[in-house]
Amino acid sequence: MRKNSIKNTRINAEVQRELSTIISREIKDPRIHPFTSVVACEVAPDLKSCKAYISVLGTEEERENTRIGLNNAVGYIRKELARSINLRNTPEITFIMDQSIEYGVSMSKKIDSLVKTESSEEETQE
Repeated sequence: MRKNSIKNTRINAEVQRELSTIISREIKDPRIHPFTSVVACEVAPDLKSCKAYISVLGTEEERENTRIGLNNAVGYIRKELARSINLRNTPEITFIMDQSIEYGVSMSKKIDSLVKTESSEEETQE
């Protein structure tokens, strides 16, 4: 199975959906922030490993606590994933913090402030 095959793409989407459900609804760990989302999943073609990209809307301390909580609950998450998805192998999950959403928000704020300063400069020149 090639990495970008249709089957692998469907497996990635299904694992992402199930991980999101498990993290948001079934894990009761107080360290895991309520605004934790699974941005993407990459399951290896042999179904042995999975990289789950996680985004947390919060402070750096909340992100670190969420990462620790998820790493401690990885066995439970894998068990629930095996129960909900019927795959030949249940992949070993590696959680990776994704800052792309945060980066996008900060860039949007910078663009808005730049537009605001340019419009105020144009008003003062008129």
